[in-house]
Amino acid sequence: MRLLSRFGGLRRNAAIGGADSEWYSPSSNSNKLGFRHVVTSCRAVVLPRFGGPKVLELRDDASVPDLKPNEVLVRARAVSVNPLDTRMRSGYGRSLFEPLLPIILGRDVSGEVAAIGALIRSLSVGQEVFGALHPTAVRGTYTDYAILAEDELTSKPVSISHVEASAIPFAALTAWRALKSTARISEGQSVLVVGGGGAVGFAAVQIAVAAGCHVSTTCGSESIDRLLAAGAEQAIDYTTQDIELAIKRHFDAVLDTIGVPETERVGINLLKRGGHYMTLQGEAASLTDRYGLAIGLPTATAILLKKQIQYRYSHGIEYWWTFMRADAEGLDQIRRLCEVGKLKIPVDKTFPITQVREAHEAKDKRRIPGKVRLGY
Repeated sequence: MRLLSRFGGLRRNAAIGGADSEWYSPSSNSNKLGFRHVVTSCRAVVLPRFGGPKVLELRDDASVPDLKPNEVLVRARAVSVNPLDTRMRSGYGRSLFEPLLPIILGRDVSGEVAAIGALIRSLSVGQEVFGALHPTAVRGTYTDYAILAEDELTSKPVSISHVEASAIPFAALTAWRALKSTARISEGQSVLVVGGGGAVGFAAVQIAVAAGCHVSTTCGSESIDRLLAAGAEQAIDYTTQDIELAIKRHFDAVLDTIGVPETERVGINLLKRGGHYMTLQGEAASLTDRYGLAIGLPTATAILLKKQIQYRYSHGIEYWWTFMRADAEGLDQIRRLCEVGKLKIPVDKTFPITQVREAHEAKDKRRIPGKVRLGY
């Protein structure tokens, strides 16, 4: 792969080097772009059409676009398989993504900086980083070389591996936005996480505990010990216990990672007045897929507004649909929590990227309850 250096001259990038070393060369555009790729390609898992795991294709000739001034090229060392990836593969977000097929799946990445755009100041070539793309990104991270904006990346903690790091940012940023940006939780408050056994739920429990909150969570029996060890004061097995009877307090914030009518009802009933209910299962994407952007998006907006007004007057609480977004400050705080051992998402299974179909099939069939990663 060839890249344009903003400083000119041809030089070898020993940080990424070895047999697959990259090179930099000058360009008349370098002041605008920082780095521009010269005829290059790499491996990538491509989604040419929606369907089951077998539609995924590992291609050797995926193009690597030129970097924009605020972008960073990352040599991926590990990526994680999120529920969003398998849902997108099956057609979730069809109204947005179908006209853009083929696309590359993947949100999380951990690796090394291979090149930087002209405006990048916080990162340098060779630096180990981790981060996550926005849910609507078309060129994802299931590729040897991922492209992310500067505010979507931060330094990888030296205390964790690339495989461990790749599982953290998307789930943790989703939880961070709900708890810290929306509910603005603070020390001494009480938080309920519905579905603490999943990656977002587990991250949410740890973020709330680190903020000094009293945390309760619901989960399956296999996750109880792990959640209590992470600092939850109460972990309720939803398969054997009545949640409303088991919980003896009301909460300042409820993050519902399940988002079915029953968990919404319970979560709202367990909120204090002035509290925040946040669900990951907003209806914007599903309604847009069903009716198209022109009808679906306004319909979803109307439904959300109606619920917000309804619950504000009936229960005195705030109701939100929440999702992940880039947040440089949040990602930096997540990195700091990882560095001191207060935030981690366990490694359950790692597949080589050549077995991406098997990885998706394992998640579809729930053979692996926790996080799945793709290694390089």
